[in-house]
Amino acid sequence: MSASKNIIQILDLPPRMAKQVEHVIRKERRTPADLMREALRTYFWLRGLPEETPTVAELRGIRRGRAEIKRGQFVTLEQLANELESPRRKARAKRA
Repeated sequence: MSASKNIIQILDLPPRMAKQVEHVIRKERRTPADLMREALRTYFWLRGLPEETPTVAELRGIRRGRAEIKRGQFVTLEQLANELESPRRKARAKRA
């Protein structure tokens, strides 16, 4: 049984909603846990429940990051993915 089926059974979702969850998981290539975390964050936000307050160091990091973005010191997700791809090997000549 897949992880997404397990989480759907644990939550006891109606069949139609379970299909919607499966569709989103496949379409967005996400894990069931990731989708659940986002759903809970959205639920808490909509209800006005408090979020965690960032530390002084975290706020400093956010400001530093925003300043770097303004200066153009960033890479796009596509550039990062290209950097992380393993280099392709050249084919070696066959030995006789």
